[in-house]
Amino acid sequence: MRKKKQTSAINIVQLQNYNSPDIKIDKQKQWVTFGDKNSYFQYLIDRYSGSATNNAIINGISQMIYGKGIDATDNSTFPNEYAQAVTLLNDKCVRKLAYDLKLMGQCAIQIIYSKDRKTIAQVEHMPVETLAMEKCDEDGNINGYYYSADWEKIKPNEVPQRIPAFGTSREPIEILYVRPYVAGHYYFSPVDYQGGLQYAELEEEIANYHLNNILNGLAPSMLINFNNGVPNEEERELIERRILEKYSGSSNAGRFILSFNENADTESSIEAIQLSDAHNQYQFLSDESMRKIMVSHRVISPMLLGIKDNTGLGNNADELKTASTLMDNTVIRPFQELLLSAFDEILAYNNISLNLYFKTLQPLEFTEIDKEIADEETIEEETGVKMKSHLEDQVANDILLHLDNDYITDEWEEVDAREVNYDIQDDELWASTLIEEKKSAVEKFADAITSKPSGFSYLDKSFYKIRYRYAQKYSSDKTRKFCEIMMNRRKKGNVYRLEDIDKASREGVNRSFGHRPKGASEPQPYDLFRFKGGVNCGHYWEQVLYRLKDKTKKSDKLYDYNEVKNIPQSYIAKPRGTQDSKIAPKDMKNNGHHPNYKG
Repeated sequence: MRKKKQTSAINIVQLQNYNSPDIKIDKQKQWVTFGDKNSYFQYLIDRYSGSATNNAIINGISQMIYGKGIDATDNSTFPNEYAQAVTLLNDKCVRKLAYDLKLMGQCAIQIIYSKDRKTIAQVEHMPVETLAMEKCDEDGNINGYYYSADWEKIKPNEVPQRIPAFGTSREPIEILYVRPYVAGHYYFSPVDYQGGLQYAELEEEIANYHLNNILNGLAPSMLINFNNGVPNEEERELIERRILEKYSGSSNAGRFILSFNENADTESSIEAIQLSDAHNQYQFLSDESMRKIMVSHRVISPMLLGIKDNTGLGNNADELKTASTLMDNTVIRPFQELLLSAFDEILAYNNISLNLYFKTLQPLEFTEIDKEIADEETIEEETGVKMKSHLEDQVANDILLHLDNDYITDEWEEVDAREVNYDIQDDELWASTLIEEKKSAVEKFADAITSKPSGFSYLDKSFYKIRYRYAQKYSSDKTRKFCEIMMNRRKKGNVYRLEDIDKASREGVNRSFGHRPKGASEPQPYDLFRFKGGVNCGHYWEQVLYRLKDKTKKSDKLYDYNEVKNIPQSYIAKPRGTQDSKIAPKDMKNNGHHPNYKG
């Protein structure tokens, strides 16, 4: 009988290939996803989480994009508009947008309108992985986005929530989608480090391989022989499970072969294919992955992101300075410009126009520029440091933001204005002399019957108001921005309560204009009543008296007030405040300088 020739069976193991996710356009649906069920975004998150190098670079660059937040070179010129802008574009939201733009290659802004839709009331970050794009219309415009918290769980017949694109509807909420142009990608934009994703995955797999070998209690892979007969299938599975539970590591990465034989003569044999220099090959792959990931992100020097390598590239001060400037201009600025362009669109809807910029994280010594060929705005944008005049404007802006206006309504009418007098009793005399309560004929008759020898009765304070208004004594070509704005506010009818001015003084918003006492590390806040705009200021405060029109009338003593206001000093109360408020600092001793000042 001819022996049956034994043959060997060889199984070819197909290793997994890397495939970039495609745009998925389903004819039956109105939306377009990036990868199957928007899986591209989760793929990016996985590569960010799994690769140490990729993680560090994305964190570092997103922080550089945000820097120290947004500012405006003309914030002192338009303080009210700037206050609205920083409230709308809050730091938390902007930071998330910068992070998404780098990690995901795009970001989304949720625009929330006021009820009358005349302004944008709120701006919020929208996680970009939750959005799919609506198919473009016949003109090529994308008019909406579809939202789902988890695209993996979308059922076949389920329609996600549609949110219109910015400027395409009358809905209370819209989406402003921010992404760079990339050739061949109409709907979504791939990340700028697309070419490094394979190496990020390779770095991740190398780490997993080493970790699994350590966790594997049966490393290296081996053959286990049982030479006491072949049990049935159920018994074999039980033995395999018991060995796996007892000896394998927590990752179950150990690989072993179980062989059940009739006896030792028929046991299986295995030949291991060993790599003689495996450690060197793994080290090469690890180093190569790091280099290629950095190249894909256009990292000029790893030291800029806190990554120390042995190449010597960019490890000295001059090279770091050059690398920092180059990376800021070629990598960071393009991301910032995308965001700033979107912010300009948002602010324009609210009729706000500001020259916004991101304050840089670069060390000051890395941002030197020629001051002879650059104006102050350019220097501020490049360095984040305000020049002297801009710094004064910023201080003025801070004061004005903390100094609340008091707009007098139509029911009140201005009666008189004078230099500030800090005498409560005199204030009442001033008001009661110039304002008379309206009386009916019966009330007048009663007064005539019950004659009052004193001839005057004080009115309730509800009949009058006293406010403070900024006034100018000396004009100057070099008026401080603070004083200029305050005088413009005067023209608009702005007045202030005593409490408002005191509050601004206490909060120290005017610190940079203040005195620096001996031994102090920085200037101290000063009393805005006493020193107004600071040293050499030509302005002062005046008191303004208002009457309640419906309940009062102007007194016939209005122009004889100076003749009736005198009362003995012993009766005058001494409230808070100072008489210096009516004196311009220019007329004060030392022109308003601190007593220790030596000119």
